[in-house]
Amino acid sequence: MKIMLSAGEASGDVHGENIARAILAMSPATELIGFGGSRMEDAGVRLCRNFADYSVMGVWEVLVNIRRIWKLLNDLTEFMREEKPDMLVLIDYPDFNWRLAKRAKSLGIPVFSYIPPSAWAWRKGRARDCAKIADEFIAIFPHELPVYEAAGAKISFVGNPLVDAVRAEMPREKARRFFQMPEDKTVILLLPGSRKQEIELLLPSMLAGAKKLLTEKPDTVFYLPVADTVSRERIEEMIAASGVAVTLTDEKHYSLMAAADAAMATSGTVVMEAALLGLPCVVLYRLSPVSYAIGKLLVHVDNFSLPNILLNESFQRELLQDEVTPENIAGELMKLYPGEAHRQEVVEKLKLACRKLGAPGASQRVAERILNAVREFTAE
Repeated sequence: MKIMLSAGEASGDVHGENIARAILAMSPATELIGFGGSRMEDAGVRLCRNFADYSVMGVWEVLVNIRRIWKLLNDLTEFMREEKPDMLVLIDYPDFNWRLAKRAKSLGIPVFSYIPPSAWAWRKGRARDCAKIADEFIAIFPHELPVYEAAGAKISFVGNPLVDAVRAEMPREKARRFFQMPEDKTVILLLPGSRKQEIELLLPSMLAGAKKLLTEKPDTVFYLPVADTVSRERIEEMIAASGVAVTLTDEKHYSLMAAADAAMATSGTVVMEAALLGLPCVVLYRLSPVSYAIGKLLVHVDNFSLPNILLNESFQRELLQDEVTPENIAGELMKLYPGEAHRQEVVEKLKLACRKLGAPGASQRVAERILNAVREFTAE
């Protein structure tokens, strides 16, 4: 049995790792190949290409890199033709992956979609289009099912793998000693993202917000966990230029998050990870002006961070585009300091949001669905 996984960004790499380990635990003879990152490779996936060499975000940025992206699509198509996998499993990364899915169908390869496009938020017609291509779907949020069910898709929700994956490696007090966090200081994390463009667009504002925060709350220290997909040297340059002292870390990120008091975070999976660890955030999101203008025309949602979406409430502050200022960042973070009433309200809401993610064991249930689907198609 040979299964190809395709995940084009850091969050997909995490999900791909979980799925790969679960599949191999259930079916050790299965051969896993595909497009992903270092975590998937470490889990036993033989990569054709590493997404770190292609990661871009935003409409304009994709247009600028379109030749490289099309070449990647052609390379992966040829890879499928040569390897002849029994199934292609798409893991998020919608626009690229669904182009790859069409190529797979033309080669007679069944398609399984894990984390399908968010048709509930925009472009609802995509659910109908995707249902014509993929043979089965699994969503990681319950609110994504209705629009796909209406389109006739075979779709289910079996829980969210973050419930299993996000665990602090050590107790909070031990972690604070491990990271040498001063007992009399408030610890704020800077979580700028795992892509180069996110670092460039948001880290300067985060650092400026940290500098502003120090004028109001001098007993504050800052930490920044460095993702393995970004340049540590570039981050160090930006920190040096800001004049703010920030401790960089590259290990035990979940323990770091569990030991911290609050965070300023780029919108994405990390905000949900923080929620699972009880870490309240000020959520930031910014695109290039062209990409933002296009997105504003297409996307109509009340919230853009996952905990807020799960509860359909704006309980955790989101700062979008021009709202991402040092004053706003600092002002909102001060409300999340230990002892603040608003902090406790946010923490309680985060617990409720996390319950929406379902029971532990999601990756095993997804792996079982994938293996069953492959067996069904290969038996035909």
